[in-house]
Amino acid sequence: MRRPPSYDLSHQFGPGPWTPAVRAIIIANVVVYLVTIAAPEIVVRLLGLTPHLVLTSGRLWQMGTYAFVHDPDVFGHILFNMLYIWMFGVDLERRWGSAGLAKYYAITALGAATTIVLVSLLPFEAARANYAVPTIGASGAVYGLLLAWALAFPHRTILFMMVIPIRAWVFALIMAAIVFFSAAGSGGNGVSHLAHAGGLITG
Repeated sequence: MRRPPSYDLSHQFGPGPWTPAVRAIIIANVVVYLVTIAAPEIVVRLLGLTPHLVLTSGRLWQMGTYAFVHDPDVFGHILFNMLYIWMFGVDLERRWGSAGLAKYYAITALGAATTIVLVSLLPFEAARANYAVPTIGASGAVYGLLLAWALAFPHRTILFMMVIPIRAWVFALIMAAIVFFSAAGSGGNGVSHLAHAGGLITG
């Protein structure tokens, strides 16, 4: 008597366990987040990216430290950034190695920071609004990871809006379009679309 065919109905959420570089990045972000909760104004002023302070006070470290600072009043800010670092970073680290992922993450974060500083110098009111306002968060580097992940695994499936399954390359195109249109029309709404665009371009 033939046995009926068995079907594996299990699904995996995410790429699996943390890899070393992803773990280090997430832990560093969480540590800085906890410090930010205790002293938000001091941390944002010292570590957030403010083009005016970078250019006039020599606070070049802000070009990198801003990516580890998140809004202590919006838990979703760090939650989703860390979720995406895990989702996209683990697969990339397995392919590139820990040093490769760390280098790419740093380059995209610096690229996003450079974009913010350069755009803040443009002679337009919307651009100049970024000159004296601190930018914080890992979103620029996260968008860089998204682009690399979509290029490395274009036919992977991801749930757009947590509902619609689409291919990774389609998801990346949609997110890129949203980012660039938002960056072009943003006017100081509290979300650094410039950082997102800078991370994508650098990636």
